[in-house]
Amino acid sequence: MRWPRSVVVFSLVTSWLLLSTAVSCKTEPTSSSSLPIVGTPWFEDVTVRVGLEFVHDPGPVGTYFFPQIMGSGGAVLDFDNDGRLDLLLLHNAGPQSASRFQLFRQNEEGRFVDVSAGSGLDVTGYGMGVAVGDVNNDGRVDVCITEYGRTRLFLNLGSGRFQEITESAGIDNPLWGTSAAFVDYNRDGWLDLVVGNFVLYDRSVQCRSPRGRLAFCHPSTFPGSVAKLFRNRGVDASGQVAFEDVTVTSGLAKAPGPALGVLCADFDGDSWVDIFIANDSKPNHLWINRRDGTFSEEAVPRGVAVNRMGQTEANMGIGIGDVDGDGLFDLFVTHLTEETHTLWKQGPRGLFQDRTVSAGFAAPLWRGTGFGTVLADFDHDGALDAAVVNGRVSEPRTAFGPETESDFWAVYKERNQMFRNDGSGRFQDVSLANPAFCDVPGVYRGLICADLDNDGALDLITTCIGGPVRVYRNTAPSRGHWLGVRAYDPKLRRDALGAEIVLEVNGRPMKRWANPAYSYLCSNDPRAHFGLGSVDRVERILVVWPDGTQEFFPCGLVNRYVELRKGEGQPP
Repeated sequence: MRWPRSVVVFSLVTSWLLLSTAVSCKTEPTSSSSLPIVGTPWFEDVTVRVGLEFVHDPGPVGTYFFPQIMGSGGAVLDFDNDGRLDLLLLHNAGPQSASRFQLFRQNEEGRFVDVSAGSGLDVTGYGMGVAVGDVNNDGRVDVCITEYGRTRLFLNLGSGRFQEITESAGIDNPLWGTSAAFVDYNRDGWLDLVVGNFVLYDRSVQCRSPRGRLAFCHPSTFPGSVAKLFRNRGVDASGQVAFEDVTVTSGLAKAPGPALGVLCADFDGDSWVDIFIANDSKPNHLWINRRDGTFSEEAVPRGVAVNRMGQTEANMGIGIGDVDGDGLFDLFVTHLTEETHTLWKQGPRGLFQDRTVSAGFAAPLWRGTGFGTVLADFDHDGALDAAVVNGRVSEPRTAFGPETESDFWAVYKERNQMFRNDGSGRFQDVSLANPAFCDVPGVYRGLICADLDNDGALDLITTCIGGPVRVYRNTAPSRGHWLGVRAYDPKLRRDALGAEIVLEVNGRPMKRWANPAYSYLCSNDPRAHFGLGSVDRVERILVVWPDGTQEFFPCGLVNRYVELRKGEGQPP
């Protein structure tokens, strides 16, 4: 059948308009349901003011070495126990580079001083991620650094010195490590280590864009690898730290995947910590702790393997938090520019549903390839907000290619995003109201959340491929009341990582977690943070400790940090 010429022309024009709209919506969409929110910004860039000087070195460009486009992250840590959070930042230029990882100590004036030289952390490598935790229970936080080709463990000796103990401690991971977390999965009092590993990358393979130019490879080009679990066997009589690789016996070896994000939390409500792995372009994994040293993979029946359409996405960074105040934590996972960042709401306990559309994340002011992300209450109104850092992994279709740019990374740069929770679990895009955080394009990867100046308001730190690290101080006006909680185990002499902290506010439970390992390639503030709105007093605090025991602690006035010590509270 031959269509009339006018019909053919109309059809072609209509199709072109629809296609143009669809393509443009993937990069800079606007929607009547997501009107721009303007107002006083929540953050200001104080990088220069705090004296932080760090520019990420990704190594020589032009070869499209795959690890270049994926890292690097960093960590906040109080390595000298002075009550102020310090900062560790990584380069990705390789072991032969002159660019060494850098350790910054925060002084009494709130400025970051480079104390890398002689610290033992001033090493080189293809730096990816950082996990922080006290592995020998001596009261000093230690550091795990993941890299392309190895994972290293550094013991804090005190006086600003670290010693690498990777080999003697039994940490053997010659894979491409990404995000990592310290977690006491077997409740023996010693922090174990889970390391997400990306793909089995073959450097001899060259990949090309649809236009035939050299490009960074897609993860599906290579097989996924296995996330590793190392059991901490404790310290022997000589003080030697020992780990055992239990990846096979625990069951994690049964399901390889290209892991990028790692999160450890109690997903099924039995007070035993589970392991969630965000896999890039493959279904996610949720390893449920069977309480006998083994795990079962249950991402599909619990609803977090794929999105609501049954599609796999490029899962990267992970945010955790109770966005709707029902006492159950939800998951927020970042994805590609051509996709949407996904919110899985929990309910009933242990089961999750994709609520991206109803939560307002399906139609942001613009889209981006998200990596680091956090769910945190920036304005202290009692509802968790969201922040995402973006940066492409492939050149957009409209680009002429990096070889025509004076800045190789220009075509990969995107703007960050920020969303305000209206209190019901629905989010409004407030990116335009936050120009310091959202207006400067970059190839962002890590997003660290921490109260750097101990004023009760959460600040942000971003890492950027080939660019400077930036520090954003929280200046949100008319902030409500707040409470910060450190869960501490005096017997173990360390933070009780994995503890759940519960307040009762206006007759509803408000729950947070002592969990620094979330986002992407980063370790964050280990203290639990609550925005309280108009509530100026909390009668008591419930702590569910990592071993499952529970205690109530009196609180009283808020707008302060409190340290809750295991064994000093009252049983329920």
